[in-house]
Amino acid sequence: MKRPILLLVLLVSAATSILAATPDPLRTGSLPQTPSAPVAGTEATDVPVVTSATTVAEGAVEVAGADLPDRSVETVEPVEAVRTPGMADPSAAAGIHPAGQSVGKEPVFTVQLHGTVRAKFEYQPDLGKSRFEVRNARFSLSGKVTPLVDYKAEIDLSDEGSIKMLDAYARLNMLHRKLRLTIGQMRVPFTIDAHRSPHEQYFANRSFIAKQAGNVRDVGATLGWSFGQTVPVTLEGGLFNGSGLTGQKDYWTRSFNYSAKARFLFTERVNLTLSIQKTHPDIVDIHMYDVGAYYENPLWHIEAEYLRKNYARDAFPGVNVVDAFVCRNVPLKSRALKQLSILARYDYMSDHSRGVADPDTGALVADDPERHRVTGGVTFSLGLPFRADIRINYEAYFYRATATPALSEQDKFVAEFMVRF
Repeated sequence: MKRPILLLVLLVSAATSILAATPDPLRTGSLPQTPSAPVAGTEATDVPVVTSATTVAEGAVEVAGADLPDRSVETVEPVEAVRTPGMADPSAAAGIHPAGQSVGKEPVFTVQLHGTVRAKFEYQPDLGKSRFEVRNARFSLSGKVTPLVDYKAEIDLSDEGSIKMLDAYARLNMLHRKLRLTIGQMRVPFTIDAHRSPHEQYFANRSFIAKQAGNVRDVGATLGWSFGQTVPVTLEGGLFNGSGLTGQKDYWTRSFNYSAKARFLFTERVNLTLSIQKTHPDIVDIHMYDVGAYYENPLWHIEAEYLRKNYARDAFPGVNVVDAFVCRNVPLKSRALKQLSILARYDYMSDHSRGVADPDTGALVADDPERHRVTGGVTFSLGLPFRADIRINYEAYFYRATATPALSEQDKFVAEFMVRF
């Protein structure tokens, strides 16, 4: 009886010595490598991470629901995980071993924090008056909840002094992210310039297409589909309430607004965009048609866009809107100043109505008189373009003699400091 016990003790001791001498894969980091979590909008992987995205200059990119800027693409930088009460180790709570390895398969979760601040000084020589203004102070959260589900929430704390909730949507990605369903509050898929976020704009003030004619945000759902190798194509269309951003609570309709957009990218330098939209702001339907194209390389961006706005039952004459501009980039080797951009723009809009009837006459009236505008400017990029830019512009307006220009729609000098983070 003693021999079996003694043999058992010897076997246990030997096994303990062997295990003690064997490297622990959790301590040595020798676990099989797993891919890290991607940026939202790429193929899914298994490691949950917390990320922060900033915007840098590059080629044009578009995802369903938003046109990302010309020359811009999202990149991800890791940020320090935040500890919360009761959480001893945030990386362990996320399913990540201290050596950087994942344990098992967990859903991908990402958080991207974005912010844009635009502060400007304006001077109107005809009036002899000037002002300072915070044009935008936007903050947004976006990212992934699972490999198939994205989200975005964006608020502007100072849209010309007003607080506005801009985007609040969820997106379901299917067929390897080639097919995307988005539902919530968003900018409708329409035009090129109206889809640019404030930090993506080339000029301090938006074009007439982006500000007066084609600037629409609404609540609804869109379906986007991307395909093509030689010529990448993105198609997107959706239905919308027509209630705008603030009239959702008691708004019911028998006829939704709609919008559709097709984008073609030729030779990675030429973009062609076709759009159509129907709105019903008050008493009649309004149909809009837009065609735009641009060419760009690292030194040049040349763009032209035309929008036509028709009012049902001839309630108001059709509106023509044109936007055309050129940008010449001059890379610099200075540590502080990375790039100088020289810009020139021409835009035009005939008499324009927002489509809301006059309360006294019940008819549509011109909210914006016909005008031409020529803008010249220079942009100093203190980092990558569209990240920390100083924009200096001069705008010259041309009205017919009988027109009464709006106070802020007259000749002006503009100096703007834009910071994107």
